[in-house]
Amino acid sequence: MAPDGTQRARHEAGSNAPGRIAGRHFLQIPGPTNVPDRILRAMDAPTMDHRSPAFARLGRACIEGMKTIFRTEGHVFIYPASGTGAWEAALVNTLSPEDEVLMVETGHFALLWKRLAERLGLKPRFIATDWRVGADAAAAEIEAILAEDRAHDIKAVCVVHNETSTGCTTDIPAIRRAIDAAHHPALFMVDTISSLASIDYRHDEWGVDVTVGGSQKGLMLPPGLSFNAVSEKAMAATAKARLPRSFWSWEEHSGPNATGYFPYTPATNLLYGLEAAIAMLHEEGLANVFARHDRHAEATRRAVRAWGLEVLCREPRNYSSSLTAVLMPDGHSADGLRARIRDAFDMSLGNGLSRLADRVFRIGHLGDFNDLMLVGTLGGIEMGLELAKVPHQKGGVAAAMSYLAATAPS
Repeated sequence: MAPDGTQRARHEAGSNAPGRIAGRHFLQIPGPTNVPDRILRAMDAPTMDHRSPAFARLGRACIEGMKTIFRTEGHVFIYPASGTGAWEAALVNTLSPEDEVLMVETGHFALLWKRLAERLGLKPRFIATDWRVGADAAAAEIEAILAEDRAHDIKAVCVVHNETSTGCTTDIPAIRRAIDAAHHPALFMVDTISSLASIDYRHDEWGVDVTVGGSQKGLMLPPGLSFNAVSEKAMAATAKARLPRSFWSWEEHSGPNATGYFPYTPATNLLYGLEAAIAMLHEEGLANVFARHDRHAEATRRAVRAWGLEVLCREPRNYSSSLTAVLMPDGHSADGLRARIRDAFDMSLGNGLSRLADRVFRIGHLGDFNDLMLVGTLGGIEMGLELAKVPHQKGGVAAAMSYLAATAPS
């Protein structure tokens, strides 16, 4: 059997470490997340004829099931693509060249969405932040900008619900209220790639027009599926939208989707996994899923504070339940710490991105995740801090364990 990446690197470096590492790798990045055995088994099946009646049943189950996850009565479109594809689909189906879009720079992924919009010929207006708050911190500025836009040149407001690079979550209803207070007709688009099925989200109730999602985080699947949840207002916008679209076209999907099919070859075996993931989420109960993520996030923050380190997210109202980004003490390398933990304990943590490169490490605590997995994760970090000689206080794991024990489900 071919060695995995860690084993291969050790072999090529001539390390004296054993060629095989016992136990399971701790994948504690903020996505892709650990894929449960039940989903792996669901995908481990012969590829189905995607024009057969059996596939129509699977297709309908996935499309209708995802409506329950987004909590929408509207349309849901599924693409064989990463979340970047769903970003593009949201824009090209609704907008035209030179249209203005209002965005908030909450972190690396908001920045990437803005760059994609520019490449499509759109004109983003970007509200800057220090990357330590959610987009709701700019709600008043959003309202003021929209109120001044009497010609309605701004066609969409785009925000990231949970910024994966920073661990800051946005109050989506606050942004909706800002748009409504300005009496502006702009479409409201939200990226939920690292929050869907991990943090409470309500597409219809919160008045979102296009929600973007991906398969590899709270949905517990490998990368490869992305989603658009679409309001009737957004569907109507396609009639006037002049950005080129073919692969991403909602109109192309609508007809086949009505009977469970797709306009091109779908990612069949990932859809097997998606059907299982939706069932698992509902068996646990979405409210319980969100409460579990909230609890693990709070335990993680208690560990970080006990270590004497700083959570990057500055405002408690913006704390993410999917991940926690941790600032390193001045003069110490986050990447060095991550490498020490990876080599000593076979655990992966998320790296800092863009302006946060080597300044933070990110702890993913989302997806199919439980108390003991969190304790193991925090234990690896606490030992790694010691090995890497990062200034800290002991007791982070104990603080998390005390909270977990006190709040354990009866």
